[in-house]
Amino acid sequence: MIIIRIFVILLDKGSLIVNILLAGQLFNVECMFCNKESDTTCRWKRRKEARPEEILDAALQLFTEKGFSSTRMIDVAKAAGISKGTLYLYFDSKEAIFRDVVQQRITPQLDQVEAMVEKFEGTQEDLLRQLISGWWMSIACTSLSAIPKIIVAESGNFPELAKYFTESVVVRSRNLFSKVISRGMINGEFNLYESETVARLVVAPLVQATIWMHSLKPYDDESGTQGYLQLHTEFILNSLLKQPSNEFNKREE
Repeated sequence: MIIIRIFVILLDKGSLIVNILLAGQLFNVECMFCNKESDTTCRWKRRKEARPEEILDAALQLFTEKGFSSTRMIDVAKAAGISKGTLYLYFDSKEAIFRDVVQQRITPQLDQVEAMVEKFEGTQEDLLRQLISGWWMSIACTSLSAIPKIIVAESGNFPELAKYFTESVVVRSRNLFSKVISRGMINGEFNLYESETVARLVVAPLVQATIWMHSLKPYDDESGTQGYLQLHTEFILNSLLKQPSNEFNKREE
């Protein structure tokens, strides 16, 4: 005897998903009910391809506001405007969501920067300036700025996630800076130091600034933050360059 069980889960207004379990096989059928008066648009109809991005956006906002530990899958589903059942069709856990945020939002940027570094033909000073400003614009000035704080806060509770982020993002980013610094030392632009240590000195204040933005900023005095990135860049380069740049001094004059 073939047993057919049909589960109907409300996804959102005007949208139903029917999961049909037939002889042990699971089939998903999505039914959209649109207003017949509108042949081309429906307020509640969404493209399936867009849903993962909507889920990532909602989850990252919740991770930022509530913390990773306090965010539940049902919270993500509500924020994304879908049912919990639909959420599980895309992600089986919030850890999987976080990994996808990294894979979809950060990894492609790292791929592009690594390719750019390989092809760059200018001075390593110019390239290092671009890396610092690029990191700031793509991380600190976007919703991704919350991720360092999330990782620092939750690393003890989710060590595997911290390990994944370190290997996938932290090490790759630091290696990019280290590579450029090492090149500058080899070609005679930069003074000789341990390139990996200098790379840590470059990145640490940037990461610290993003953590501050999502923790102490509401309670702290913001004076001195306007020229933070510029001054940090000049401090690094004036230490590295065999002939320190006068660019910062000129701006001060």
